[in-house]
Amino acid sequence: MKIKYHGHACIQIHTGEKSLIIDPFLSGNPAATIKPEEIITDAVLLTHAHMDHILDAAPIASANNDAPVVSIVELASYMSWQGVKNSIGMNMGGTFDLGFAKAKMIQAFHSSGIVIEETKQILYAGMPAGFLVFAEGLTILHAGDTSLFSDMKMIGERHPIDVVFLPIGDHYTMGPEDGLQAAEWYNAKLTVPIHHSTFPGITQDEKQFIKQLEERGLKGKAMAPGDVLEIVGR
Repeated sequence: MKIKYHGHACIQIHTGEKSLIIDPFLSGNPAATIKPEEIITDAVLLTHAHMDHILDAAPIASANNDAPVVSIVELASYMSWQGVKNSIGMNMGGTFDLGFAKAKMIQAFHSSGIVIEETKQILYAGMPAGFLVFAEGLTILHAGDTSLFSDMKMIGERHPIDVVFLPIGDHYTMGPEDGLQAAEWYNAKLTVPIHHSTFPGITQDEKQFIKQLEERGLKGKAMAPGDVLEIVGR
């Protein structure tokens, strides 16, 4: 398995000849190393409706890939209004089989809405979420945008997690201190900090975070946009 980090909260999981991308935010990310029209993928997963997670979802799904978009039911309806032909709604605790991987939706504590500046409206877009992705005998967790919550421990106990992608930016999500506790509770073999340093206000020292993980007996890895992580499946 190969996992490419596209920056902010966007990762792409490659398994065999297939791949899925989570929270594509490329055209609005100054650090991104790839353009939305260059993404080739078989599925798009969305954790919640904020623009720094869904901005490029419809173009990626529709332009080159004819790929399904999987998200919470309310957001799935919105994506269908944006021209996504195959918008698949699901909900907390459910699992969707993509054929090459399975995606289980788990909770995250955050907000989720779409701000329409022109009419000064906010569209309710369902609950925020994270995803457990199962493929090649591996379990990859994208925590979504979230604060710290105690059920992280239960999730870690129930699922042997190989890699967790964890927000540490603070202000909009949990910061490094809460991220360290989350990493302990998820107890993944590897923790990768995400959703930090894209914009002012969420700048963090990821190397210091990795050092603190190691002090707690946990393994971490800092990834820059464009970096690829390779893991041997079971």
